[in-house]
Amino acid sequence: MGNRLSKIATRTGDGGTTGLGDGSRTDKDSVRIHSIGEVDELNSHIGLLLCEDMPAELREELVTIQHDLFDLGGELCIPGYQMITEAHVERLDALLAKYNATLPALTEFILPAGSRAASQAHVCRTVCRRAERAIVTLGKAETIHEHPRQYVNRLSDLMFVLSRVLNRYAGGSDVLWQHERKRG
Repeated sequence: MGNRLSKIATRTGDGGTTGLGDGSRTDKDSVRIHSIGEVDELNSHIGLLLCEDMPAELREELVTIQHDLFDLGGELCIPGYQMITEAHVERLDALLAKYNATLPALTEFILPAGSRAASQAHVCRTVCRRAERAIVTLGKAETIHEHPRQYVNRLSDLMFVLSRVLNRYAGGSDVLWQHERKRG
């Protein structure tokens, strides 16, 4: 996986390019770098979510997801390399089934609100959707494996489900959208 960083400020990016994991250089505004940045931002938001109170098992699962996202960034920074596999996607499918089974069926849209942890999970969901769009765009411009796209698609669904779980953990429930609510 290349050398570990020993020097952060190298000045090699001062001209608007950055190094990829295979040693090549690309523009800092390329679709590949954009995708890597979106995944990095998502990982940072999950780190912020981990500052909140939550069940210990869920905390460990989110830490595992953070490691997966770091691997995903690694895959994106080395063209042709694969780190995210079907097993990663299946793990998220299992988590979705596990946590969704504890929740009542939705009868209405919900607002991204409630507890601070649930609201942060919604922020993670929306950033994850943005990362997914960036990876889709990258896949149109360059050949990439399908599992990164599938992984972030499942992860955004999981973050939605976890927002509901976290609202209940905090003693609340879903904040329902009131489509007939008077505005103004």
